[in-house]
Parts: sequence; structure tokens; C-alpha cells
Amino acid sequence: MKLARRRFLGFVAATAAAPALSPLAWAQAYPSRPVRIIVGSLPGATPDILARLLGQWLSERLGQPFVIENRPGAGTNIGTEAVVRAPADGHTLLLINTANAISATLYDRLNFNFIQDIAPVASIIRQPYVMLVHSSVPAKTVSELIDYARTNPGKLNMASAGKGTGTHVAGELFKMMAGINMVHVPYRGGAPATTDLIAGQVQVMFSVPVTAVEHVRAGRLRALAVTTATRSEALPNIPTVGDFVPGYEASAWFGIGAPNNTPAEIVDKLNREINTALADPKIRARLADEGGGQLVLSPADFGKLIAEETEKWAKVVRAANIRI
Repeated sequence: MKLARRRFLGFVAATAAAPALSPLAWAQAYPSRPVRIIVGSLPGATPDILARLLGQWLSERLGQPFVIENRPGAGTNIGTEAVVRAPADGHTLLLINTANAISATLYDRLNFNFIQDIAPVASIIRQPYVMLVHSSVPAKTVSELIDYARTNPGKLNMASAGKGTGTHVAGELFKMMAGINMVHVPYRGGAPATTDLIAGQVQVMFSVPVTAVEHVRAGRLRALAVTTATRSEALPNIPTVGDFVPGYEASAWFGIGAPNNTPAEIVDKLNREINTALADPKIRARLADEGGGQLVLSPADFGKLIAEETEKWAKVVRAANIRI
């Protein structure tokens, strides 16, 4: 009995002392078990590919498995809510991207606040969309496309990967800033939208670079511009939309988040490891395959980017009256 009592008292003492461990000690002990990276999209999509790429790197560097868990649906909100409800100990992470920023306004009734409930950890890449047109469109430049759309209002059909997706809001922003009317045609994903664009069922689409580069090089589609502020390494001879519509910019960005109140020491540790990965030549080559350049930011700067993007797309969603 005395031995059992001493063991019990020892356990109580150890439990009471645990919170007294320094934050540095907690960070050094992290991760103490497998880490989940929740991805709010299907396997094989860019978010999933990036999560698996970084998960393998972090597993090798930190000595614990980083397991990818796909939870698609509701514009990434199902996966996001799962992370919001998880313990804030760094063992559940979220692959976040532009869709999260758009969904914050696109969906009226969410059980969380994306900006307040997800802590930014590290950015990964930023990539452009590519403005593609079918060969039947008599426009070789963005200016010519704008002139054609103004002369033929409502004649151009603009495909997207779905209502409220990045490819949709990038197009809506262009329509607003260029002062033109194109009829939005949403599809269930980028693949069927691209198929109909090639067939001429629709005439214009803002596409992700992985898809766009393949069809542009094969001569099936014509690229008029990229949507980032600077030219794309994958399509260096293609101008930017901003060259013709000053101030226009749209991009897809990706990064890692964690539940709010995750210890800063753990966030900083993950940020350092991910930024180290982004400097690795093999990782950089894989990111280039996805059509993006590495985006190296501190947690604070990544948080600023997320806030700015959420506000930006909120204005577009409301102005275009996009509803799910």
C-alpha cells in the first residue's frame, strides 16, 4: 500500500510540474507522436501533392510520421473545422490555400472564423492562373479580348472549376476591372471545364498552370496572360493581365496553418523546417512542376497575406453576388 501511495504521489508531482517546463523544452520535445496534416481537397490535387511533399520532409527531419488526411467538401470548410476543433498542440495541421480565404465570405454560416481560429504557420508557394482562350476567339492579346467582349456583350462564355473557386473569382475580378460582361459557366472541377474549352463549348477560362502549360505548348489553347503581378517562370513569354489592366492581380497560394493558440515555439519550429525545405533544390523543382515559386514568409507575414487575401476576395464575392 505504501509503495502504491508513493507511486501515486510521484505521478501527481510530475503532473503538477509539467506546466513548469519552459516553452523551449516543449518545442524541443515536439512532435511527440504522429502529426496529421488535414487537406480539404481530394487526393491528387495540388494541395494534396504539397501536403505529401512537405509531410515526407518533416517526417524525416522531426522523427515522427506526418500523416496526410483528406477531408474534402464545402469549399475546404469540412477540413478546416476539423483542425479548428483539434487540440492546439501542433499535432494537427491544416493545408490552407486561397479557397479558405474565399470561403470565409462565400459561406454564410460557418462554425468558425478562419482568420481568428487558424494560426498561420508557414507559406509554401504562390502560383498564377493563366487566361486561356479557344482558337475561335479572334483575340491575340488581353486588350483585344476586352475590345471583343465590349463589342459582343454576353457572347463569351467563361468556364471555371466551380462556383466560388479561385478560377471563378479571378475571372470575376477581371470582368469587374475591365468593365466587360462574360457569361460564367461553372463546372464540377477543372478537368471537364478544360475539356469543353478545348472543344469550343466555352471560349475563356482562368486555369491553373499545370493544366494550362500542357495545352498551350501542344497548341490546343492560346494563353493571353498570367494573373500574377510578375511573369511566370513556366510561361516566361506570356505577359501579365496587369500589363493591360493596371492593378489587376490574382494568384493561388498555399501554406500550413494550425489551431489558434498553438504555442509560438512550435509554430516557429515548423516555420523554420518548412522554410528549410523550400530552399532544397529537389523540393524547389517539385514546386516548379506545380507551376509555382516558393513563398518564404514568417508566420506574421503569412498571416498578413491571408488577411489581405480574405478581404480582397470578400469584396469580389459580394460585388459579383456569388452564392453557394
